[in-house]
Amino acid sequence: MAEVLPNDSTPVVELRDVRSAYNVGKLNEVEVLHGINLLLHKGDFCAVMGPSGSGKSTLLNIVGLLDRPTSGQLQINGQETIGMDDRALTHLRGHTIGFVFQYHHLITAFTALENVMMPILGAAGFPDDTMRERAAELLESVGLTKWRDNLAGNLSGGQQQRVALARALAMAPALLLADEPTGNLDSKSADEVFDLLRRCNKEQGTTVLFVTHNAALAARCDKIIQVIDGRIVDGQSTAPREPSA
Repeated sequence: MAEVLPNDSTPVVELRDVRSAYNVGKLNEVEVLHGINLLLHKGDFCAVMGPSGSGKSTLLNIVGLLDRPTSGQLQINGQETIGMDDRALTHLRGHTIGFVFQYHHLITAFTALENVMMPILGAAGFPDDTMRERAAELLESVGLTKWRDNLAGNLSGGQQQRVALARALAMAPALLLADEPTGNLDSKSADEVFDLLRRCNKEQGTTVLFVTHNAALAARCDKIIQVIDGRIVDGQSTAPREPSA
């Protein structure tokens, strides 16, 4: 099958009647997501909010191709993912989606530069100067040039999360998924990380889906998606959408 090449009108994320259940076919089957419909375009910047256990992380894992839905349709950048094998999903995820989690998941024995290189190394198979230059540019963009050769384990929490953000952008993803990326940070560091997310969204047109319990940060997004008991109950715009560069 020929690869579908996205254009500016192609949704970056499209979910239609997506359901997710555990223990399918057993007496203790539990459905976590109930018929989710979601459409995100290039340059969208959306917060996902809801109480603990509402299905936010399950939704993010499905959009990120980490989990498969039980039923429904899921397209990422114009590619229908239902029916893809694990290898195809891994390839699409690695080249299209960046992840930033509450915990940075850096390799603490590696330098900041080496951590940022990891996604590119996984795709290319061996390091080269172009890869190092790309990682250095990303670290400069998050204000960490002076710390590029420091071991990740010796950086502050805010610095580590900025390295994680640079790493998430290494493959120039169309979609950036952030699951409580400021949850472990003080308010100043949280603002800095959020501002970096917002900047890459505006300057690069990266679509961002941002799970948070922080109402103040959510209010600074273009749209708030409320998830309650496995259903999207609201999609409230918070500000006029600005055109991407």
